[in-house]
Amino acid sequence: MASFSLGTSDWLNREEERKRQHLVTGQESQLQGRFLNDKILEARDIALKILKPSKKELEHGLELHRNSLVFDTYGFMPRAAYDGAKIATAIAENASVLEINDLEEDHHMTRCVDIAEEREEFVDAFEAAGVTCIFQNAGEESNSVQVLLKRLARFTYVTDMMPDFVKKGLRANDTVKAKSENRHLLYFSGNGVPMPLDMISLEEELRYIKVFYQLGIRMMHLTYNRRNLIGDGCGETSDAGLSDFGRAVVREMNNVGILVDIAHSGWQTSLEAALLSERPIVASHTTCAAINRHIRSKPDNVIDAIIEKEGYIGICCIPRFLGGTGTIQDMMKHIDYMVKKYGPEYVGIGTDVVYVSRHAPEQNRLIPERERGRMRWEALWPPDSFKESEEMRKSMAWTNWPLFTVGLVQMGYSDVDIQKVIGGNALRVLDAVANK
Repeated sequence: MASFSLGTSDWLNREEERKRQHLVTGQESQLQGRFLNDKILEARDIALKILKPSKKELEHGLELHRNSLVFDTYGFMPRAAYDGAKIATAIAENASVLEINDLEEDHHMTRCVDIAEEREEFVDAFEAAGVTCIFQNAGEESNSVQVLLKRLARFTYVTDMMPDFVKKGLRANDTVKAKSENRHLLYFSGNGVPMPLDMISLEEELRYIKVFYQLGIRMMHLTYNRRNLIGDGCGETSDAGLSDFGRAVVREMNNVGILVDIAHSGWQTSLEAALLSERPIVASHTTCAAINRHIRSKPDNVIDAIIEKEGYIGICCIPRFLGGTGTIQDMMKHIDYMVKKYGPEYVGIGTDVVYVSRHAPEQNRLIPERERGRMRWEALWPPDSFKESEEMRKSMAWTNWPLFTVGLVQMGYSDVDIQKVIGGNALRVLDAVANK
């Protein structure tokens, strides 16, 4: 199938047509002139009711967002709906749980290339969010080389087939170029460090770090929520820190030029990695334990160590991790805490949320109920009494990115400082970690 192409002239023509078709007044007219479907508009309305910006704050925030380089420090490109009929057929034919899970993942990652209505959703969501680039999770929560390759291949397929709209980012200056061309970038991140686990030699176990760098990975989690050979994840009660092997991994990532991410690592593992690293290190999607103590938050001593290495803390959009009201309002409180205590140079926004196609519910109804073959990591987390709601999640929908900028305007930050938070800091760190 031919590559999907959306060049600059096509983009401009489409934008003008949409403006003619979607003439509105009041607040809606300030939402970047984009075509906003009902799902996106609902999320916008919820966030606006919580933030309550003045007309001046709204106008200024949206204009600043539109004119800025916006970098999601950890997130997901818009996700397509499954082909429910195909999955139902696979289930009826007694496909294994692994096969079905793999089919579902392939659908929501790649149907934006081949299916017109899903491509439209993909483009619309990116336009509404106004995001230039994303540190895209392109690796499973696993250290298996084979498993990591699958997800990386699928996202590479999207960037290969849609290069006039979204490309693979490799260097920091790719971002500036993409913004100038009105395109988008995916910088690939891995949720695990790839290891063959042959236990032949230390060198053989470390070799795939460079291999995956050559394939396009630019950031890696040291651990996910559980313990691995590198160290303890945030879900472990022991919090034993980095292993000797983990120290070798950090050094190799520094040598290769891959950004070390400790968002899912235990606090001691996070601290030891930050102290050891010779290059900037980040917690790409987390929260501040000083505001809400949670296993996915980071305490001040860990933040201090990250700042000492010129890294950043990416504040996420997960209600349970934020605490309080669990809305965009509390997201802003975590950002404000970081800015006031550490400065605007050391904070970003790593949403950790995804826009899912409006067509997903109708396709999901075609899929029969079945037992899931995977136990979610969250099942092993300590129980808590926090109750998430749809309003919380929708207030921080990925397509509400322009309203994150509006929220920063409301807090009185300068335009220069806001631009650091919404993109500049991620760009600075990416450049500092890279091998020139």
